[in-house]
Amino acid sequence: MFEELKPHIQDLRKRLIIALASVIAAFIACFAFWKQIFAIVKLPIESAFANNVQGTLMQLTPLEGIFSAMSLSFLVAFMLSTPIIFWQLWLFVAPGLYKNEKKIILPFVGFGTLMFIIGALFAYYIVFPFMLKYILLFGNDMFEANISVESYVGFFIRVVLGFGLAFELPVLAYFLAKVGVITDESLKGFFKYAVVIIFVVAAIITPPDPFSQLLMAIPLVLLYGLSILIARVINPASKPLESSDKSDQDLTQS
Repeated sequence: MFEELKPHIQDLRKRLIIALASVIAAFIACFAFWKQIFAIVKLPIESAFANNVQGTLMQLTPLEGIFSAMSLSFLVAFMLSTPIIFWQLWLFVAPGLYKNEKKIILPFVGFGTLMFIIGALFAYYIVFPFMLKYILLFGNDMFEANISVESYVGFFIRVVLGFGLAFELPVLAYFLAKVGVITDESLKGFFKYAVVIIFVVAAIITPPDPFSQLLMAIPLVLLYGLSILIARVINPASKPLESSDKSDQDLTQS
């Protein structure tokens, strides 16, 4: 059995090495511009400090600055490498697909990259500023919000990366529906479990307050609903039944 799996393991290792190499190369390039990247990342908290929030962004440990710069560089490098990552993922699963299913490689790579970027931008421009302002305003009349760079960057990465990955749900639903793995009915049946998983993920990524969790969970639930609609168009649950009925009618007539 191991001999049968060995070619697949070797192919998986090859794809992972290529994807990792692309991220490392992009990381080296991004780290050269970490100041410009950090200037963009700190705009939301600077906006909050300029609007009735007392506080500042500070470095508390000697290595906090460089670790934060490396983390942000890695985030941007990962975003820039998403086309290559999706391409390698597709090349790994493509050998097990039919010829007509392999034709969706370009839509898969293109829309996968696009949806990740849309999710990250949605988090940066809409979710993260509202979430940050709400959190910093709480108790600000009692104490100043002196935020460490490391905690701010870590919070930023969790939210942006979480939304970027969450927006891949419709793309994943399209792919799985196209190859016949899921239908709209199967997604509907899993809906109540999906809601629980979504709120658990939102609780992990966001701070422990209901407002922030809802701010992340609601878009994810809507994305799941969009995935159901996509599956209904691509691979509706009634299609196999209809084709079977048609075959039975043809046999009866003949």
